[in-house]
Amino acid sequence: MFLAIIGLSMMFDLSAQKKVLTMEEAVMGYHLYPRSKYIQWQGDKNQLTYLDREGLMSESVDKGEKKVLLTVAELNKILGAELKGFPNFSWLDANTLVIARQGTVYHIDVVKKQVKQKFTFPKGAANETYSKAGNRYAYTIGNNLYYMDERGNSYTVTADEDKNIVNGQVVSRNEFGITGGIFWSPDGKKLGFYRKDESQVTNFPLLDINTRTGELKEIKYPMAGMKSELVSLGVYDIASAKTIFLDVNDFGREQYLTGITWAPESDMVYIQVLNRGQNHMRLNKYDASTGKLIATLFEEKSNTYVEPQSGLVFLANNPKQFIYSTNNRDGFMNLYLHDVNGKLIRRLTDVDADVEFVAADAAGKYVYYLSSEISPVEKQLFRVEVKSGKKNRLTTEEGWHNITMSGDCAYFIDNYSSIKVPRNVDLTTNAGKVVRRLQEVENPNKDYNFGEITLGTIKADDGSDLYYRLIKPMDFDPNKKYPTLLFCEGGPQSPVSQFWSYRWNFQIMAANDYIIVAPNRRGLPGFGVEWNEQISGDYGGQCMKDYFTAIDEMAKEPYVDNDRLGCVGASFGGFSVYWLAGHHDKRFKAFIAHDGIFNMEMQYLETEEKWFANWDMGGAYWEKQNPVAQRTFANSPHLFVEKWDTPILCIHGEKDYRILANQAMAAFDAAVMRGVPAELLVYPDENHWVLKPQNGVLWQRTFFEWLDKWVKKAPSK
Repeated sequence: MFLAIIGLSMMFDLSAQKKVLTMEEAVMGYHLYPRSKYIQWQGDKNQLTYLDREGLMSESVDKGEKKVLLTVAELNKILGAELKGFPNFSWLDANTLVIARQGTVYHIDVVKKQVKQKFTFPKGAANETYSKAGNRYAYTIGNNLYYMDERGNSYTVTADEDKNIVNGQVVSRNEFGITGGIFWSPDGKKLGFYRKDESQVTNFPLLDINTRTGELKEIKYPMAGMKSELVSLGVYDIASAKTIFLDVNDFGREQYLTGITWAPESDMVYIQVLNRGQNHMRLNKYDASTGKLIATLFEEKSNTYVEPQSGLVFLANNPKQFIYSTNNRDGFMNLYLHDVNGKLIRRLTDVDADVEFVAADAAGKYVYYLSSEISPVEKQLFRVEVKSGKKNRLTTEEGWHNITMSGDCAYFIDNYSSIKVPRNVDLTTNAGKVVRRLQEVENPNKDYNFGEITLGTIKADDGSDLYYRLIKPMDFDPNKKYPTLLFCEGGPQSPVSQFWSYRWNFQIMAANDYIIVAPNRRGLPGFGVEWNEQISGDYGGQCMKDYFTAIDEMAKEPYVDNDRLGCVGASFGGFSVYWLAGHHDKRFKAFIAHDGIFNMEMQYLETEEKWFANWDMGGAYWEKQNPVAQRTFANSPHLFVEKWDTPILCIHGEKDYRILANQAMAAFDAAVMRGVPAELLVYPDENHWVLKPQNGVLWQRTFFEWLDKWVKKAPSK
C-alpha cells in the first residue's frame, strides 16, 4: 500500500487524560471550542483593538502599549443605556466607533467620548448600508428601498406596491458571491440596487410547524422548466431623485447579475452577466448616468460552468487597471490584471492552486493573496509584486490561515489553526516577520482522551493523489483490529475540513472505538477545477471509485477489521450511501444515510434547488437524447435496490426542501420490502441540518446504537 503521510499527528499525553468525550458534550459542549479574541484594526490607524474585562482596548503595533479606549460604564453614559457588556462594534475611521442598538446606529467619537452622529431607522428597516463619502445610509422596509441623510431625514427610492417586486435585497439566492442588494457609488452621489421581479415565479408552500395547528407559508421558487425571477440593476441619483435601469439584456431577462463594481470615478458600473445555463459570462461596462452599455470587456465560456464569485478590484494608484478573479482560464482560481478596456496585462498569480484575494497596497506595488499552493490541506499567505510577478510566502506555520490586513498593508493579523494548534494569533509585518504573538489559545480539549488524527494520500485507481483524513480511536493499540467507518462528504462540492458538528463529530466516533476514513474524493474544491467539476453529471462515476479505493486501501492496514466496516454520510454523502448500498459487493456491514437522494427522478421534480438539479444532473430525465442526463438518472440509487443486502438506517428532516423527506421514507420502504433490516428516523422540526441540541443528542444515540449493533458486534474472522 502506497501511503504518504503529509501531516503530523495530533497526539496527547494519554496518561494525563481521563475524560472521554460524551454525546452531550459533543452537542452542547461549547467549552470545547477554541476561544480567540476578536481583534480589529482601529479604522485606518495601525492600532489593534479588542475587548477585555476593562472594556474596549487599543494596542500599539510597535511597542505593544495598551490603553483603555472606552469602558462599558462610559459607553452606557454616552448611550444612556444599562448595558452589562460591550456590544458588537466596527470602526468607521481611526476615531469613530460604530455601534447599532435598538434600531439606531451610533457613530461615537472615542477621543471625545460622545456621540458624533446617530441614525434612527423606522420600524422594520433592514439591510442598512453606509456611504462614507455621502454620510448616508440606504435601507429597506418590506420590498422597497430608502435612504437617510446626515440629518436623519428619510427619502423614498422605490415605491412598488406589488409584493412581487423586491428592491435592494439579495437576488439569485445568494449564489455567485451575492451577499447584498445595495451598492453606493464611491462618491456617495448615486445608489445602485438590485430589483427582482418574481411575478412569474411559482409559489412554493412551506409548512410552519411552530404554530399550534401548523400553517402553510408560501415562498417564491422557480420550479423545473418554469420561469425564474427577473433581475435588473437600478441606479438612483441623489441630486435629481431619479432612477435609471442599466440596459442588461445579454441572455434575455432570466440571467444572473453579479460582481457589481463601481468605477473609482463613479461614472461607470461593471457587471458580470451570466446566462441561466451558467456556462457563459460577459463582463460589461455601463454608463451610470444613462444606463447604456459601453462595452463588453471580455467573455468567459465553459463546457461545464462559469462561476464568478467576486467583483473587480481597482488599483488605488491606477484606476485604469483592475484585478479580476476566475477559475475558468487555467484550471484554478487565479488573479489577473486587466485594463478598463478588458485587455489582459498579466496573470498575477501563476500557481496551480485556488487563490483568494486579500488586499492590494495603495502604491499598487503588491497584491496579497491566500492559496493552497503549498498543500491542498493548508491555506497560506503570499504577496506578489504587480510589476515583476515575483512572489514571497509570508506565513510559514503549517495550518489554515485567516488574514486581516491593516489599512495601509504595513501589517497583518494572522489567525491560524491546524490539527496541532487550536488557535494562534500573530501580529506580522507585510514582509512576513512576526512582531509578536497576540494570543495563544490553550487547547480546550487537553483534559480529554482524543484520538490521533493523520493526514495522508493514497493513489486513486487512475493514479491521482487522493487526500484523506484518518482518525484513530483513543488509546489506539496497533495490535488490535478496529471497526472502521467510511465517511462520505456532502456538498457535493465541499471539502473534508476541520469542522465541528452535532452529527459528524469524528472524535465522538473515535471515543466509541471506531476508526474513521474521510477521503477528499473527486468533486471537492481546493484541488483545481478539473477535480472539482468531475462530479457534475457523474454522481455514480469516479467519485464512487475514490470511495472504494479509500476503504479498500485502508482495509489492508493490520489494525482495520475489514469484516467490520460501515459507511455513513449526509446530503451528497447520503446519496453516496444509498448508491454504495447497491454496489459495495458485501464490503460493508451497515449503512447510515442522512438527508440523501434515493430516487434521482423524484429529486429532479421535488427539490427547491432547481438550478442545481438542472446543472448537476445535466438536465431532465425525459431528455432521452441528452447523454449526461441519461447517465445521471441511470445511476439513481433506487435502480439498484435489488442488490441491497446490508442493514441501513435512514435519517431525514421534514423541513428539508432541498432533498425532501420522502426520499428517506422511500429508501426505508424499499429496504423493508427487500427484507433488509432498516430503521427510519424523521425529524419534523429539522431541515437539511440538525440544528437543535436535543435533536443532536438523539441523532448521536441512534447513530451509535445502529453501528454498534451491526458493525461493532459483527462476527470477525
